[in-house]
Amino acid sequence: MKVIPAAIPDVLILEPKVFGDHRGFFLESWNRKTFADIGLNLEFVQDNHSRSSRGILRGLHYQMIHPQGKLVRVTEGEVFDVAVDIRKSSPTFGQWAGVHLSSDNHRMLWVPPGFAHGFLVLSETADFLYKCTDYYAPEDDRCIRWNDPDIGIAWPMGDIEAPVLSAKDSKGAWLKEAKAYA
Repeated sequence: MKVIPAAIPDVLILEPKVFGDHRGFFLESWNRKTFADIGLNLEFVQDNHSRSSRGILRGLHYQMIHPQGKLVRVTEGEVFDVAVDIRKSSPTFGQWAGVHLSSDNHRMLWVPPGFAHGFLVLSETADFLYKCTDYYAPEDDRCIRWNDPDIGIAWPMGDIEAPVLSAKDSKGAWLKEAKAYA
C-alpha cells in the first residue's frame, strides 16, 4: 500500500498494489494488518455504496455525536473527492484536501472523524464505496455548503454549469455558522 500525504496531514491518499494482466486486475482494498502497518488501526461497522450521475455533488456531510471515519473509493467512473477539516482546535481548521478518485487510478481516500466530506461526479456515472467507522445516524446528520467562500474548494467543474444538489445539501450551513468539533 502506497501512502501519499494529502494537503491536510490527517487525510491520506492510498494506492493499493494492483495486479493486472489480459484477464483484468486484482487489488486488496481492505486488510486490517496492512492498514495497521501504516498506522491506521481501524474498525469499520458499515459499508455504503452510492451511484450518481455526472454533475451531482454530494456533501459536505458529517455527524457530530457519531463522527464517522471514512475509507472511500470509486469502482466505476470518476469523482473529485474532498475532505474539510472542521475541528476548531486544529491548525488546519476550515482547510480542504481534494483528490481525483477513479476506477482507473484505484486510489482510496482516508477521511478521519472530524472532517466534512463530499464529492463531485466527473464521469457519466460513478459508483462510490465507503467503509465507515461509526453507524449512520440520520438525526445527527449535518451539512456544510459545498461553495462556502471561507473554505474555497476549487471544484473542477469543467463544462458542468452548476452541480446537482439534494434539497438537504442546497440548504447546508456556512462554516462560520455550522456546528463544528472542538
